[in-house]
Amino acid sequence: MFSWFSWALFLYVGEWVIRLVMLPVVVQRRDPSSATTWLLIIFFFPYFGLVLYLLIGENRLPRRRVEQHANLLRELQAIVERFRSHPNIVRPNLGQRAELAVTLAEKLADLPILGGNNVEFMTETDEVIDRLVADIDAAEDHVHLLFYIYADDATGRRVMDALAEAVKRGVTCRVLADAVGSRPMFKTLATKMRDAGIELHAMLPVNLFRRNVARIDLRNHRKMAIIDGKTAYAGSQNIVDANYGHKDLAWHDMMMRLTGPITLEVQAVFLQDWYFETGEVLDNQRVFPDPQVCGETPIQTLPSGPSYETENYQRMVVAGLYAARKQVTITTPYFVPDEPLMQAMQVAVLRGVEVNVIVPSRCDQFTVGAAARAYYDDFLVQGGNLYLYTDGLLHAKTITIDDGMALVGSSNFDNRSFALNFELNMLLYGPQVTEELLARQRYYLQQSTPLDLEEWRKRPALAKLIENTARLLSPLL
Repeated sequence: MFSWFSWALFLYVGEWVIRLVMLPVVVQRRDPSSATTWLLIIFFFPYFGLVLYLLIGENRLPRRRVEQHANLLRELQAIVERFRSHPNIVRPNLGQRAELAVTLAEKLADLPILGGNNVEFMTETDEVIDRLVADIDAAEDHVHLLFYIYADDATGRRVMDALAEAVKRGVTCRVLADAVGSRPMFKTLATKMRDAGIELHAMLPVNLFRRNVARIDLRNHRKMAIIDGKTAYAGSQNIVDANYGHKDLAWHDMMMRLTGPITLEVQAVFLQDWYFETGEVLDNQRVFPDPQVCGETPIQTLPSGPSYETENYQRMVVAGLYAARKQVTITTPYFVPDEPLMQAMQVAVLRGVEVNVIVPSRCDQFTVGAAARAYYDDFLVQGGNLYLYTDGLLHAKTITIDDGMALVGSSNFDNRSFALNFELNMLLYGPQVTEELLARQRYYLQQSTPLDLEEWRKRPALAKLIENTARLLSPLL
């Protein structure tokens, strides 16, 4: 039998084996700050750190999923060829300055800019659900929904009822919902949905063996809907009541209803996620109907996530900040920027660009909220403008840059959205659509309180300690 000394020696040797074995593994990570954080955890808490790293340490996808992605691209070539010379597929010429952004987005996500679109911004949960249900009621062939959160509440049941009625009319209804974000729904409402003929699947199910993903906390954070391949929704709103999680804290989102050729790109993103979860390729002409010109707004789709070589959204925002000349206005519920993004914001301010960041005064996540507050000083000291939204939880993820480009989507300003989550953002080009979004951002400003640097620095020392400690974990958040 082992004596207490033998056990202590065994544990001590085991700790050093873990440290020495994990050192060359962790240092291969592309992000030095993330690698440093992991090394600190493993060196101070070897056994705990090893288990944690095995569960959530790697964000690279396994070979099987990479091969799936390559196979799907080959399957889609016939569809690409069909639309290559279509008269309604037009690449607008926006001038040299905008062309740099367009080219970057194309290089990052392999999706071109498309002209001839119409966009409607919606900021009220009930309005979004009303329009979505009306479009489902008018659907003739198919309805595709993909949401991080699909809740078993009044909103979720209302959408389910509309889908069930559509199925009765012969409409194919496919729904993807994140396995973690929609976990309560899969325990309750899922059976009713499937019994009604709705094709429902959980995205990225949590599995310790992780056959499809490298870590169990990779999530699909996208929010989108496509009806008949002709109408699409994209933005930050989930299928959930506006007071989700906090009865005294209503969420305020930004959603877009899109018509025109751009719906084909949103459909293609859904198709990829559907294929990864079901193995089924949706490539018939009903899924990708002939596009129609519905407006004059040029739009580009920018999906991001671990399946891409780079952090698409982060790269796009950094480039936009360096290109900005007059103003940048950002709304985000979680403000935990990495070093390149913070530097780009600071440099923009120093160049004389007016940079406004609007965040909620109350955050629904304690650790993320504390980490975010630790970055306020760095931004304010350079002359940036930071506003605390007081009329609920501002969940809209929007950016306007000067008078010519805007981004709306599902990505937050944190490492999870940059590198770990599958996200969907839309780039909108032109002065009219940018001004329309900026008008809504100005409304958010009216409901916000500017944060003064000197007053901010007077907060209690304990609060600063908690925030700076949380900041150390920001590469993992």
